[in-house]
Amino acid sequence: MTAARPAVSHVLTILAVEELQPSVEFYRAAFGWDVEVETPVYVELRVPGGQRIGLYQREGFGRNTGQVPTKIPAGELAPCELYFFAEDLDAAMAQLTRAGARELSPRSLRPWGDEAAYFADPTGNVLVLARRAAT
Repeated sequence: MTAARPAVSHVLTILAVEELQPSVEFYRAAFGWDVEVETPVYVELRVPGGQRIGLYQREGFGRNTGQVPTKIPAGELAPCELYFFAEDLDAAMAQLTRAGARELSPRSLRPWGDEAAYFADPTGNVLVLARRAAT
């Protein structure tokens, strides 16, 4: 007999960022999300659907983990991605570009069935805007 697994749900993703205020400005301009929590080293944004994205200045992040995350060199990428569905993919991509995202891979039909485009935020975090391909 296997033990019951505890119920776990994803509610918050926290990104370590080099500069907090420019990162907050980028995410607010890119997505229009409202601020839920704000401290001098951490800001949390409310994402539709009940999830949240936290932006934590690297050194502050390190106080919680006991180790400061590696600084992502300019032009390099973080080793993870945030994957978002957009109802209006064209408008979402345009907004992300206007906010200052760097395009990594243009919109195309991907092998898993989504139409997706890849971008990087100013810190190097990978952002994907996608929608299910028409069947």
